[in-house]
Amino acid sequence: MAEIIQERIEDRLPELEQLERIGLFSHAEIKAIIKKASDLEYRIQRRTLFKEDFINYVQYEINLLELIQRRRTRIGYSFKKDEIENSIVHRVQGVFRRASAKWKDDVQLWLSYVVFCKKWATKTQLSKVFSAMLAIHSNKPALWIMAAKWEMEDRLSSESARQLFLRALRFHPECPKLYQEYFRMELMHAEKLRKEKEEFEKASMDMENPDYSEEILKGELARIIYKNSVSIIKGAEFHVSLLSIAQLFDFAKDLQKEIYDDLQALHTDDPLTWDYVARRELQIESQTEEQPTTKQAKAVEVGRKEERCCAVYEEAVKTLPTEAMWKCYIIFCLERFTKKTNSGFLRGKRMERTMTAFRKAHELKLLPEFQYKQLIKSLLSHKFLREALEVAVAGTELFRDSGTMWQMKLQVLIESKSPDIAMQFEESFVHLKPQVCLSLWISWAEWSEGAKSQEDTEAVFKKALLAVIGADSVTLKDKYLDWAYRSGGYKKARAVFKR
Repeated sequence: MAEIIQERIEDRLPELEQLERIGLFSHAEIKAIIKKASDLEYRIQRRTLFKEDFINYVQYEINLLELIQRRRTRIGYSFKKDEIENSIVHRVQGVFRRASAKWKDDVQLWLSYVVFCKKWATKTQLSKVFSAMLAIHSNKPALWIMAAKWEMEDRLSSESARQLFLRALRFHPECPKLYQEYFRMELMHAEKLRKEKEEFEKASMDMENPDYSEEILKGELARIIYKNSVSIIKGAEFHVSLLSIAQLFDFAKDLQKEIYDDLQALHTDDPLTWDYVARRELQIESQTEEQPTTKQAKAVEVGRKEERCCAVYEEAVKTLPTEAMWKCYIIFCLERFTKKTNSGFLRGKRMERTMTAFRKAHELKLLPEFQYKQLIKSLLSHKFLREALEVAVAGTELFRDSGTMWQMKLQVLIESKSPDIAMQFEESFVHLKPQVCLSLWISWAEWSEGAKSQEDTEAVFKKALLAVIGADSVTLKDKYLDWAYRSGGYKKARAVFKR
């Protein structure tokens, strides 16, 4: 082993001599490098190999490369790179090859190899690394996508990227992400060809290139991928994802229309389809030639768009009266309601639409509990206390055993300064199990401290201690002692503690 290490150190001598000769490193630094390199070489030549030793070796060499770069910049010397940097890069690649052959299943090690090659090696070398990695990890679609993107974006080779995607789909014929990225790649390829053609036409250059056929320029290859993928992968979510990608390319209007029409035809029974169709109304520009200029006119136009969205949602909940569909509708209403605007007209319209949709969904009992909470929070943040109370009352009627729902209702009553708050606290305990009541007892005591006398607050704490048992009672006692100290000093706290 010593002979091998000695030989490898001797192989380094030409580059080290160059580093010293051109003034990038001193003689003492070169000696330190040789000592460190010998130690690292011994570690990776041992009979029992450890991955950390290879990683440390690579990291040391990368640090050395970066230091050489900084010193080159400082002294303005850019020659002899073949003898110095390239030699180090080839050595690091050799270490990576050994490590990846030993620990084939370590994806992170392969990715480190790829990152190194992207920064320091040539594109041809990186292609070989991707090939070796995919031969072992062909079961990971994300690695295929990474390799194809690199071929497309860095090597500017659409054909290589296409071949990688086709190979990947043979291994993963039902992977949505592969189809999405392949679809995007073909649209990018068509857009690139269109730009090239425009440049040639501007320069009056006659290029006879079969790649500039009208079908390819219109995105026909992407259309073929779309048709094949939707025949294999069902569901509106995947369909919408392809449409969202197609909308990024202005030239693909015909393809966008085809995907949109298919979405409506194939997935009428999916809430996501109706949700997408409704939200699309926000993006459709006004048909009138004159665009609104004043703030009021713009608010009216936004209001019209939102009305059209809600008309689609109304049709949707009639066609598909499910909890999922109502959920989409209410989420849209809440999003628009919480959107900031200086227009009182628009704010009022949004609140009215939200409450109308909520009342209908509540009557049908097709809203989950969390949407009641969302709506109450939104209404409270905008100080619509009457509407918030209406939603809270409806929520506690439907979810009588939900401590959180009662907490929201009592929060609304406290903010609206209702006279019967104490009675509502009492009512909540009738419907709830004792183990979920701790937060309500604490809320009652905190409210009482600010709104009632000390006697009333102490009475609340005493009731709470009788009702709350187990570990929760410790928390309650801490609160009681804290209140006793704040309200009556240490003597009262001591009396409560003894009791």
